[in-house]
Amino acid sequence: MSNKPLLTLYGRKDCHLCDEMIAALQRLPGIHDFLLEIVDIDSDPELEEMFGLKVPVLMANERELGHYFLDQAVLDAYFAEFR
Repeated sequence: MSNKPLLTLYGRKDCHLCDEMIAALQRLPGIHDFLLEIVDIDSDPELEEMFGLKVPVLMANERELGHYFLDQAVLDAYFAEFR
């Protein structure tokens, strides 16, 4: 079991905004230490209905940290809770 926070990105294939957010998150481990789970909403009808076109959505502990684009200030505030 890891003590690292888990971030979950809900997205879909062939989504340029999803790809951009994933790339931005992959540049962060030097700044913040976390685990990243990527969930394809098209693989689950409930998730597809829940998120629709509102992807990517970044979540942590059932809390939305942002959608469409990575909000660095929100992410920094979230990680500050672990210090």
